[in-house]
Amino acid sequence: MSNIKLDDKSFTSYISEEKINEVVNRVAALINADYKDKNPLFLVVLNGAFMFAADVLRGITTECQVSFVKLSSYTGTSSSGKVKELVGMNEDLENRHVVVLEDIVDSGTTIEYILADLATKKTASIA
Repeated sequence: MSNIKLDDKSFTSYISEEKINEVVNRVAALINADYKDKNPLFLVVLNGAFMFAADVLRGITTECQVSFVKLSSYTGTSSSGKVKELVGMNEDLENRHVVVLEDIVDSGTTIEYILADLATKKTASIA
């Protein structure tokens, strides 16, 4: 596998691009099946998930909409434990099927914040 250097950090990849693409395509196929004729709203969490979201959305064949939120719970490489909403949701989510596309979920702070927010908006389903 390859080594990647980002600023002062070094990483070794252990999942191949082929394997990642295979899983992303499987996720898109499952979403197509589960949300056929439901016009889901994909809620993409910026900045981290934008590439993942682009890859997933390339495989979506059902009618859908896309929106973005930008949240932050990190200072540098450490979680602050508190979520700051930098760009919020503007769509009416009542009776909508919402699919959250997020990148790495480690502490769970950001996804808990999103799910709590969506639960108050009377969404039809959250995935």
